[in-house]
Amino acid sequence: MANTRPFHKEGAIDMSSRTQSAQTATGDVSALPNSAGPPHPTGKVAAAVRPLIAGILGPNAPIDFEFWDGSTLRTDRPVATLKLRSPDALRRLIWMPSELGLGRAYIAGDLDVEGSLFDVVSALRDAKVPTGAAVWKLLPAAVSTARRVGALGRPLDPPPEEARLKGWRHSLGRDARAVTHHYDVGNDFYRVVLGPSMTYSCARFTNADTTLDDAQAAKHELVCRKLGLHERRGVRLLDVGCGWGSMAIHAAVHHDAQVVGITISPSQADLARKRAAEAGVSDRVEIRLQDYRLLQGEFDAISSVGMSEHVGHDKLDQYFGTLRSVLVPTGRLLNHAISSVGGSKLGRTSFVGRYVFPDGELVDVGQTVLAMERAGFEIRDVESLREHYARTLRGWVDNLEAGWDQAVELVGEARAKVWRLYMSGSAIGFEDGGVAIHQVLGAVPTEGGDSGMPTTRIDWN
Repeated sequence: MANTRPFHKEGAIDMSSRTQSAQTATGDVSALPNSAGPPHPTGKVAAAVRPLIAGILGPNAPIDFEFWDGSTLRTDRPVATLKLRSPDALRRLIWMPSELGLGRAYIAGDLDVEGSLFDVVSALRDAKVPTGAAVWKLLPAAVSTARRVGALGRPLDPPPEEARLKGWRHSLGRDARAVTHHYDVGNDFYRVVLGPSMTYSCARFTNADTTLDDAQAAKHELVCRKLGLHERRGVRLLDVGCGWGSMAIHAAVHHDAQVVGITISPSQADLARKRAAEAGVSDRVEIRLQDYRLLQGEFDAISSVGMSEHVGHDKLDQYFGTLRSVLVPTGRLLNHAISSVGGSKLGRTSFVGRYVFPDGELVDVGQTVLAMERAGFEIRDVESLREHYARTLRGWVDNLEAGWDQAVELVGEARAKVWRLYMSGSAIGFEDGGVAIHQVLGAVPTEGGDSGMPTTRIDWN
């Protein structure tokens, strides 16, 4: 799982309580700050919108704009061009002036990007975008501008790719629907994005020339070594949130581990079983369609890679408690998860929360450590792989761009654009430290205090 707030670091604005005021407000665009705006407006729409864009992005944002009437706003050194193909682009932004409004316009085809999405996201992040109460000061002028260019109207329906989950958050049924929304897009589509490794988590690049597939294998091996699978053959490994089986297959092939992988995605389970058979390890890899809350059995080690983000902060104690209950003494748990300082929920105004990971939650790594300790784990190692995830995401974007026509044929242009935007924004978030990713290793000591851990980390490399 990958996520960041793609357009700015302050979080999104919730318009739901302000819809009536948006319908009736009026204002004078000349009152906007920085009303000088981008230096080269041409045509009716560009001239009308220029002060509003300056008030939102400042006068020097390195982005050109093209509008549906052919008019333009040009800067001296643009990194990319935003093309507003319809008044509906502004209409969506009036009703949701946040990353979600921009995302909806992009997915719906009302707004397009010419140039690098990485550069656009970086430029929007660096602009002094108003947030909180400052947005409402701009609202009257924004509504007036929208009226002048024919963009004022009732809220548009969101694109059909947007998730609308019902039921209690993190209930068994709702979690299953959330996972289905994300992972059952199609195995062939994920093969385009992820490449042959079919691994949807942060890779580990050991040098500048490491390929994405080799880096994923290096990540699997790092997890195996932290869990001690190389110390003896036949270790009973539980892989929670096993995806398409890559970690389970690696452990079985390279360390003769006996692996149970669990997922609640039927399409993942089907392909994971097929891949295990093709790798010749069906006798050592069992893939179950099972929620973690229904776990039974006894294991020597557990890998939880990209899973706890789906669990939710309120369920962390239950999650780690359940995993602890199926581990033998001296057993180990490796939790590999995206983290955020202070934690954050991917809420109703988050693009990633609506389109990619519904109900996803990023937990502060300190809270993960505390929850593991409460469950009875002794914390033995914490490692950040933040820069590695940025490089992983850029590799996935490269794969998607190279296979764009095939991706569009498989899932449609709108859904392919969801993944392009989410992965580009996430890469920037990991590069600038807006989000991070940590591996936390916990062990279960015996009553006498034996942790079963090696004296040094030397074998992990």
